[in-house]
Amino acid sequence: MSDFTAQVFQNPYLPENGEHVNAVLTIQCNAVQNRPDPLTLGAIIDCSGSMGEGRRIQQAKKAVAALIEVLPEDAHFFVIAGNHESQLVVPSGPATPENKIMALSGLQTINATGGTAMSQWLHAARGQFRSSRPGIHRAVLLTDGKNDNSDPLDQVLAECAGQFQVDARGVGLDWQPDQLRKIAEKLLGTVDIVADPDHLQTDFLSILKSALGKAIAEVKIRLWTPQGATVEFLKLVSPEINDITPLGRIDPAQPQIHEYPTGAWGKETRDYHLCLQVKPGKLGQRMLGGRVTVLTVLNGQEAKLAEAQVLAEWTDDEARSTLINNQVAHYTGQAQLAQSIQEGIQAQRNGDVELATAKLGAAYKLAQNSGNEETTRLLKKVVDVIDPERGTVRLKSLIDHADAMTLDTRSTRTRRIDK
Repeated sequence: MSDFTAQVFQNPYLPENGEHVNAVLTIQCNAVQNRPDPLTLGAIIDCSGSMGEGRRIQQAKKAVAALIEVLPEDAHFFVIAGNHESQLVVPSGPATPENKIMALSGLQTINATGGTAMSQWLHAARGQFRSSRPGIHRAVLLTDGKNDNSDPLDQVLAECAGQFQVDARGVGLDWQPDQLRKIAEKLLGTVDIVADPDHLQTDFLSILKSALGKAIAEVKIRLWTPQGATVEFLKLVSPEINDITPLGRIDPAQPQIHEYPTGAWGKETRDYHLCLQVKPGKLGQRMLGGRVTVLTVLNGQEAKLAEAQVLAEWTDDEARSTLINNQVAHYTGQAQLAQSIQEGIQAQRNGDVELATAKLGAAYKLAQNSGNEETTRLLKKVVDVIDPERGTVRLKSLIDHADAMTLDTRSTRTRRIDK
């Protein structure tokens, strides 16, 4: 069994007729005491025609080769090459010396040609994971281009959700951050840019290190709400922002119970922002707004890891009801920061200098106020700061496309604050 804790940070006081309850849920895995669940790692590599430019395909194959070479023998792996269709280069199997040799040989047969249909790649990966042993199922997906418009990506993402996690990476500067962000969000992974193909090997090995650091294949959040209450949203807000509300499932027999997947866990801490809409109570009334239970499956049976309560109390004390919990305020600001960056970069791409300046100026002020030093540093690569106190900025006359894409791609990374 693993050592988990769950804490709720909130201001439970609501004004008369108040109905929205906001809370930050901090879930921490302090130690993993049992044998880790086994890892199956998939490598999904874009081999469309554009990957033949600038040594991308060569560096991608080297990165996958490096990944395979250091896989522990108790891990399983597979390799898929994708363009407008998918090619199974190496089927799922143990990382034995013999299978590694076969995989390294198979990598050499990959050539860059054709289009980009990411749904085909993910569908093939789903098949490999379904035929693999139970455990931690994780894949790295690399692309350098835009998904074909006719590709049914949303449908396949819905089929893959909860089956495996994906760390999505864009190499070069011709791909779309919002497409890879969608994949990472739906499949509970990460997204990042690798502008220089020479850095792919380092990035892939970092992904493997993270995957090997996970020990529990699946942890879920079960949320009970009182009759008449609704879940406005449940968002992962640290270490990055990911709205997992659409991934929630409601038990038809118990409509007051919602369940949300969170993926694999190791020794780590995550924060979630929960917003509930409840029926207003009477002044002085105190009620349980929600019960959060953290669960996993152990030996085929559900095991409770931690539990916490979200409360609501109605008061006519304005000083109490208007106080915003600092955790809720912080992560609300971080969400606004990410949105401002994404809207600002999109405006910059569209040539709307006025809107881009306003959005990125607002982002700079939010980043400064929240102490998000990494985002502040990235913002300074695309804007000149005129007045840091007011958040007045000016777009740089020459913006490096790589800097703009990096800012966009990493906009959802957040900074935690001390509890």
